[in-house]
Amino acid sequence: MKIKRFGFNMFPVNCYVIWDETNEAVVIDPGCFYEEEKQTLKNFIISNRLNVKHLLNTHLHLDHIFGNPFMWKEFGLKAQASQADEFWMEEAPKQSRMFGFELQEEPVPLGNYLHDGDIITFGNTQLEAIHVPGHSPGSLVFYCAADHCMFSGDVLFQGSIGRADLSGGNFDELIDHICSRLFVLPNETIVYPGHGASTTIGIEKVENPFFR
Repeated sequence: MKIKRFGFNMFPVNCYVIWDETNEAVVIDPGCFYEEEKQTLKNFIISNRLNVKHLLNTHLHLDHIFGNPFMWKEFGLKAQASQADEFWMEEAPKQSRMFGFELQEEPVPLGNYLHDGDIITFGNTQLEAIHVPGHSPGSLVFYCAADHCMFSGDVLFQGSIGRADLSGGNFDELIDHICSRLFVLPNETIVYPGHGASTTIGIEKVENPFFR
């Protein structure tokens, strides 16, 4: 499996393009707001002749869905995410105004709901959806056991965890689910978060101050 990370800048967020030898791919959290960012993502997909099969959102906070309308328009893909987070899409225009800007396009309705344990397949690769609420009620982590990695959204970061003070957040729930759902995975599992640098499960179990 190959991974390309894009760092987009309205609210610095990591977008991931993942593909394998079949050139089938998924895009996770297209946080591209500016036109230059959208074209960078599009050009990468086209120049590498990728066939994007799925658009995945770890959760539906504003910064992680900026590029969903673009992916729908350019590639005919509607996002897949948890229904429990769907209310955030309705809140997106109001949330953007709170930060002093207007959304360029209305959010695109979800194309499919994902649930805990669902398997997303592309090419010869499988991702398992793991429900880890607490940052948002529908937060999902996408785990690839074969390649020993996960895409954790805003659940788990290098040395930190996601905030739990937004609507539907719950600090105790977040801590409990990270311990029971993620820290039981192999220590060598690479964590690719929604913001910041990658880490591993083993490092976070030992060094993350929220779990000492």
